[in-house]
Amino acid sequence: MASFNKFQKVLVLAFDWILYGVGAADTCRVTVAQPRSQEADYSMDTALLTCAFSASGCSPSMPQVLWFRFFTNKHEDLCNPECRNHQKFKVHVSSENNISLQINDLTVNDNAVYFCGIAFPDSSSPHSKQTGDGTVLAKRAEKHNIEEFNSMIIISSLLLLYSIAVFSVLIVHKKINSGRKIFRAIAQELQKQRYTERYQQADHLEDDTVYQNR
Repeated sequence: MASFNKFQKVLVLAFDWILYGVGAADTCRVTVAQPRSQEADYSMDTALLTCAFSASGCSPSMPQVLWFRFFTNKHEDLCNPECRNHQKFKVHVSSENNISLQINDLTVNDNAVYFCGIAFPDSSSPHSKQTGDGTVLAKRAEKHNIEEFNSMIIISSLLLLYSIAVFSVLIVHKKINSGRKIFRAIAQELQKQRYTERYQQADHLEDDTVYQNR
């Protein structure tokens, strides 16, 4: 009986070793935490996105750190694990379980959702490779662009008011000229009528004088 128990223990150990070899007994578990959002001022040229992780049951070696980002209609691998653009992106290890992504030459075109991924490549556990929930990076538009936009609106409004004023003056001037023409036509017509009446009166007087002399 004792020998059977020893054989059973050896069998269990052997079975556990086989399961560990195929990954069934791998208990590596990773959790990743990221801030939900981060806002950058228009004057900032660099952004630093943080990522914290914890690992239990994993190897003591440093895991692989991956960064990628999602836009509205596409995604882009940034560091997998090597950064494709070393001048634009750089990964920092600030402490044992804290990673950060540095983004240089920051513009509004970098506004996206950034995901941090942690992976232990020597582990076959499905929980050994995890990503965070993503950080929404938003950089404000440059101040002078907003001021230029507001200035354009003000200038456009002033030009519109000026155009309306000029158009109104032209209409009034046209009406005044039209009134003057009508007034002149009426005055000329009155003058003609007066001249005609005077001419008729003069002819009548001449006819009376001639008749009296006879």
